Amino acid sequence: MVTTARSLSSTIRLNDGVEMPMFGLGTWQAKAGNQAEDRAGIKKSGVKRDDVFLVTKLWTNSYESCKDEFNTSLKELDSGYIDLYLIHSPSDGYVLESYKAMMEFQQKGLVRSIGVSNFGIHHLEKMKKAGVPTPAVNQIELHSWMKRYELVKYCRDNGIAVMGYSPLVKAERMKDHTLVSVAKTIGKTVGQTLIRYSVQIGYITIPKTVKPARIIENADVFEWSIPEQEMTKLNSFPENSCTWNPAVSLWKG
Repeated sequence: MVTTARSLSSTIRLNDGVEMPMFGLGTWQAKAGNQAEDRAGIKKSGVKRDDVFLVTKLWTNSYESCKDEFNTSLKELDSGYIDLYLIHSPSDGYVLESYKAMMEFQQKGLVRSIGVSNFGIHHLEKMKKAGVPTPAVNQIELHSWMKRYELVKYCRDNGIAVMGYSPLVKAERMKDHTLVSVAKTIGKTVGQTLIRYSVQIGYITIPKTVKPARIIENADVFEWSIPEQEMTKLNSFPENSCTWNPAVSLWKG
């Protein structure tokens, strides 16, 4: 059964028992090295650390680089732990070494959940054959032009939660005639229509923006739904990535 977010507070239980919010704020559009800003924002908000779900990534794959990068992230975030730590891509190699280092962090209580990003079915199958624990999450590009039915089905069949990034298609399709028509029909903005599409299908959704007004607009996607007829139109778009596609890269171990 697919879990669908019904409000900002909706969560999904990951395969390790951790409850993860199904809607979040992507901070990728903030300037590089933004983890210190994330830390400052959390402290300024007055929200308790336990009420925030922090996700960050490993960018370079190897056992030692994983340890170094993780400790740097932990220091910059000024947090005693990270909720979800992801391998950014399988394309750099040494995936299993990195994953084993992440498993050690999890065993020490420094990470609650570990997962991957941009992994295709063949990458996940290699991990399964290696005998390592199933990733809790696979974060992949997902939107009306990148539906990836086979990969999404594989993840769900194997207990891997699906997190979709770039739900707004990097603003590259905002003037698409069909999309604009659907948004007009349902009385919502184009951005809200794209985000609601991802939410309605059941993805963990992380729209990215640094504008406060847009953050509020993007979050207003729960007390309404897209009618089936309009969803069919959104599902009709041809597959077309707006980013990169490391999910098809070769497995390097």
